[in-house]
Amino acid sequence: MYQTISDETFAALQQIDGPSICNAIEGFNYRSKAEGFMGPEIRSIYSDLPPALGYAVTGVVSSVRPEGRNVAREEWWDLIASVPGPRFIILHDMDNPPLGAYWGEVQGNIHKALGAVGVATDGTVRDLDEVRGLGFHFFAKDICVSHAFTHLVEIGIPVTIGGLTVNTGDLIHGDKHGVSHIPFELADLIPAKVQEIADYEAKTISVCQSPDFSMDALKEVAKITRPY
Repeated sequence: MYQTISDETFAALQQIDGPSICNAIEGFNYRSKAEGFMGPEIRSIYSDLPPALGYAVTGVVSSVRPEGRNVAREEWWDLIASVPGPRFIILHDMDNPPLGAYWGEVQGNIHKALGAVGVATDGTVRDLDEVRGLGFHFFAKDICVSHAFTHLVEIGIPVTIGGLTVNTGDLIHGDKHGVSHIPFELADLIPAKVQEIADYEAKTISVCQSPDFSMDALKEVAKITRPY
């Protein structure tokens, strides 16, 4: 039902930082350079953790009032289990501004046990020390002390967070720089493109760090065709 990539490609992508992922995708002219990633309002709470990679499981939460649709947590868990692992939870908070935190120590433990590597949300998170100890990623808009009336409203639908629309099953990458979407069509090609771009950038960096730096040398290296 859901598309996946090979174990070899998955392992390679896990070792690549977010900016290099985005640069590589740009190098294929697959989409606008202004698309495919969450905006800076969705920030990594644990910037020292290694990159997270997983298949998206999407949902919508609310916390400002007790009434409204409340999706059973068992239904949510069943959806998570239906998606190939590892999973990357993507939860849109429908409240503006967001209030209570759906994510804390208990949800971190539950979702890690269900094979999730982390969550990206335009809502809030809490229990930062406890969840940091799990090695579970939090990418969030803000932090809140209380969970208020937080509850699931919808699951498995497309959601837009930080300007990025995500569908359940999408391949999502996140690290200290932010969260981005990896097209399945490009996944196998990205590691080689990352190396190509690194080699290109190394030429400019070498000139800039040389004790013999000159404007002429910088202008000369700038003539090399940019691969992204």
